[in-house]
Amino acid sequence: MMLEETIRILSMQEEILQFPHFTNKDAWELGSYMVSEAAHNGLPVVISIRLNSGYTLFQYGFKGTNYCNEIWMKRKHNTVRTMEMSSLRLYMDLKMNQEELKDRGLNDEEYVACGGGFPIRVAGAGVIGSIIVSGLDHMADHEFAVACISQYLRVDEIPRLPVHF
Repeated sequence: MMLEETIRILSMQEEILQFPHFTNKDAWELGSYMVSEAAHNGLPVVISIRLNSGYTLFQYGFKGTNYCNEIWMKRKHNTVRTMEMSSLRLYMDLKMNQEELKDRGLNDEEYVACGGGFPIRVAGAGVIGSIIVSGLDHMADHEFAVACISQYLRVDEIPRLPVHF
C-alpha cells in the first residue's frame, strides 16, 4: 500500500471516529470494553485513556507489561496531544516526507512517531485527549485501538489498514 493511501485511510479513521461527547463514564466504558477485547484475544497490552491535561481517566495493564510501556504511552500521548492526529499518521507523514521528529520541532525523549496513540476528537470541541495502546507491534497497537473505538461508537463502515492483531 502506498504511503499516500495509508495516510488517507488514517485521516479518514480520525474523521469518522469522533465522539459526540466524552465523559469519565465514556472513558470507563470504552476502556473496559478494550480490556475485555484484549483479554479475549490474549493480547499483552496496556490501555490508557488520557485527557490533554495529562490526567489519566482509565488505565489497565496485562501481565507482561511494565514501566517501559508507560514511557511509550506518555510519548504517544504527547504526540497525539501536540499534533492532534494519531501517532501512526505522524509516523507515515514523516516517512513520506523523509523527515524526523526534530524536523517538526519534536524531541524523541518526549514524543514518538509510531502507532498506538489515537485522538479523542469530540464533535465541535476538537481533540481533547488520547486513547493509547502499547505492547504489540505499533501497527497492531493502532489497529486494536481503531477496532475497539469503532465498535464502541457503533461505526460499522470504517476504512482499515491491512493489519491484524
